[in-house]
Amino acid sequence: MLSVLMATYNGAGTLPEVLTAYCKLKSPDGGWKLLIVDNGSTDSTKEIIACFRSRLPLTYIFEPTLGKSAALNTGLLSVTGDLVVMTDDDTLPRPDWLVQMRVAADSQPSFSIFGGAIVPHWEIPPEDWILAWQCPTLTITDPAWEEGPIVVARLSGPNMAVRSEVIEAGYRFDTSLGPVGPRYQMGEEADFLQRLGKAGFRAWYCKRAVVAHMIRRDQMKKEWVLRRAVPLGRAQYRWEYRELSQTPPVLLLGIPRYMIREILAQAIHVARAKLSQDEDTVFKKRWRLHYLVGRAIEGRILFKKKL
Repeated sequence: MLSVLMATYNGAGTLPEVLTAYCKLKSPDGGWKLLIVDNGSTDSTKEIIACFRSRLPLTYIFEPTLGKSAALNTGLLSVTGDLVVMTDDDTLPRPDWLVQMRVAADSQPSFSIFGGAIVPHWEIPPEDWILAWQCPTLTITDPAWEEGPIVVARLSGPNMAVRSEVIEAGYRFDTSLGPVGPRYQMGEEADFLQRLGKAGFRAWYCKRAVVAHMIRRDQMKKEWVLRRAVPLGRAQYRWEYRELSQTPPVLLLGIPRYMIREILAQAIHVARAKLSQDEDTVFKKRWRLHYLVGRAIEGRILFKKKL
């Protein structure tokens, strides 16, 4: 038996297509169940889920405290079986997804973390700039990755699994990370996985366990991608902050001074790129600038708390 865990907040726009795909899943050896945690939705999420109860081994859970991490932690209290598969409410599984996850877990007993492939499901045909750049904010795995051991940092929330022994050991998601209602933040799954990696749990990449991540029309615009670079920078600096020595960096305006130097240098790179009139180069330089600004924002918040 394995459990599939999904948190949703106002998922009415994606859940009908997602749950229809779940109805086509092949059952893995030992069976499966689906846990959907409704994280305080105010749209028709509850009613949509109810429409699928007769077609899926589905359990509905309501968690009123906003925050994806809080919702996932609540869901973990109800998982059963030896494997917990985690995914998102905008992710479409291929019919053999759980079968392949089951095979990987059974054939690799020395591994406790499993990640599968994530391919794009474009709402509209993508422009060339998207296809030419493996954007980290779109949550797509590299098609060149091969089956086998993998560093946990490469795995992603829409398609990952852990053995129940991990949950029984007390590992949970950090509720200070991740989306909170309509406010988007990042880092909850990456933080969870990194802590598991440091604890000695090993990860396996299952290339044949495939899901398709919905990438909607508004997410295919450069300005949307640039906005997502900021929370990515914030999340990644928070991980680095945990590894800092007891000696804090020199601060300027409440921000680590080296970050200000990085931002100024990158702003110069953006200006130079604009002179070249190469739109792709300008965009990539701007993305890096937004990412660095996100790191600085998080740095200021964290060091202000420490003072």
